[in-house]
Amino acid sequence: MNKVIEIRNVTRSFEQGGHKLNILNGVSLDIARGEVVALLGPSGSGKTTLLQIAGLLENPTSGDVIINGQRVESEADEYRTTLRRTQIGFVYQFHHLLSDFTALENLLLPQLVAGVSANDATLRAKELLEKVGLSHRADHFPSQMSGGEQQRVAIARGLVNKPALLLADEPTGNLDPKTAESVFQMLMETISALQIGALIVTHNHELARRMNRVLELKEGRV
Repeated sequence: MNKVIEIRNVTRSFEQGGHKLNILNGVSLDIARGEVVALLGPSGSGKTTLLQIAGLLENPTSGDVIINGQRVESEADEYRTTLRRTQIGFVYQFHHLLSDFTALENLLLPQLVAGVSANDATLRAKELLEKVGLSHRADHFPSQMSGGEQQRVAIARGLVNKPALLLADEPTGNLDPKTAESVFQMLMETISALQIGALIVTHNHELARRMNRVLELKEGRV
């Protein structure tokens, strides 16, 4: 099995008011290429913290994070930033698109920052906009698009640098049920077509059951 991420016995704790607060208590999980894993759990169970550690935005207190066979938790910040930029895509509940830029430009910027040529970046952006059914919105600003369209652009942006791993935090949580279903279906089809691994935080048990595997985080443990 081609694993895109391995998390081994990860803990995360904070000092708060002179007391040690344990958020994650020895979490271990693997995600393979092409596999979509749902992460469930009540508010405050550590889901966002786990997502941030998996995305190299936060360091674990202890344990190992391995991406494409490379242990990364002790690597320098510059290396982690490069790996995050090239190997990991992020999608959040709120789209966080840049309001002064068109849909196409929102997909160009991450690629240009990663060193992709303008020509190649444009071709890739147009390809993904077509894949998510928004070719006709390429020159539109976020304010000119519906909530579902904006979230589809955000998903395309998360995939634009061809990541091995996609991390999504409630990607349909801010949408009405009909739009959420459409966006979720598009997300699953795109992940399958690109054969990347995905960890998706959701409170929606019905959507979770349609993913390849469901994990539940309780009291800092999977």
